[in-house]
Amino acid sequence: QVQLVESGGGLVQAGGSLRLSCAASGSIFSIDAMGWYRQPPGKQRELVATITSGVGTNAADSVKGRFTISRDNAKNTVYLQMNSLKPEDTAVYYCNAAVRSGIGSAFPTRIYWGQGSQVTVSS
Repeated sequence: QVQLVESGGGLVQAGGSLRLSCAASGSIFSIDAMGWYRQPPGKQRELVATITSGVGTNAADSVKGRFTISRDNAKNTVYLQMNSLKPEDTAVYYCNAAVRSGIGSAFPTRIYWGQGSQVTVSS
């Protein structure tokens, strides 16, 4: 079993910054892509940013230039640095990771999710 534990959410004024962390633990042989998604109030979950094991990144247009995704492979941790926050960034933020627990077909890649972190940006 694999667990993803998030930290770093909270309340911040518009223009401020927050850093989210997500640490994976448990039966981990390798982690491929990791990512952050968010679900604004009353809306569907949407992609924020992803990062591959080779640290290639992708981000939604709405956060480009403001949010930065990074990872520490030694710690199995992914981060989301959020700067110049706007009220429309208010959402529950979820991390995920594509994890293999061993080698071979008996250990397919599985997607795991964090518990969610509330980020509230006041105007």
